[in-house]
Amino acid sequence: MASSRYAVPAGRVRVEDEVKRSRFITTLDRANDADSARVVVDEMRATYADASHNCWAFLVGPPGSTGTIGMSDDGEPHGTAGRPMLNVLVYSELGDAVVVVTRYFGGTKLGKGGLVRAYSSGVQHALAVVDVAEKVDLTTIRVRIDYSFVEQIKRILPDHEAELSGEDYGSDATFLLSLPTERVEGLSGTLQNLTSGKAVFTTIS
Repeated sequence: MASSRYAVPAGRVRVEDEVKRSRFITTLDRANDADSARVVVDEMRATYADASHNCWAFLVGPPGSTGTIGMSDDGEPHGTAGRPMLNVLVYSELGDAVVVVTRYFGGTKLGKGGLVRAYSSGVQHALAVVDVAEKVDLTTIRVRIDYSFVEQIKRILPDHEAELSGEDYGSDATFLLSLPTERVEGLSGTLQNLTSGKAVFTTIS
């Protein structure tokens, strides 16, 4: 099962390389979904509208996943830009990333091997300098318990990285909790043991 937390770009970075007078500008950013990846691609196309090529690749999901990906050679010879760029992303330790490599042709052809190296290197250079954040998938649950367990349960919430986002006191105490998805099962087991199976759980989102 994939972890519900993984490394993602904390923000946008841009690096520049020159290969045989061709200028390569690499922009790396976070992409939470395919639509946001395409927004970055469109922005770079507009920013560098006079460039020879704006090649791109994106990966949405945990590092190494290929369920939601995209790539384009944008006029470069087939397989010399988008695929090599995507390969670098797939084998990096980042998820939810989009990269655009903009090329201004310098007059000297690089050949297929040279293009693959140039586009791959641009992505590698950007990955080397990007700040990294942690993405944590959260689940919200509702827990209904007897009043006698309220203080005990509040004390154990930090052990499961659970935050109390709402509470209601009627015939029973009802808590609304937000916690990492991977922690839900552990918290559920702990609370069932604590309350002898009397805690009632409902997953909200």
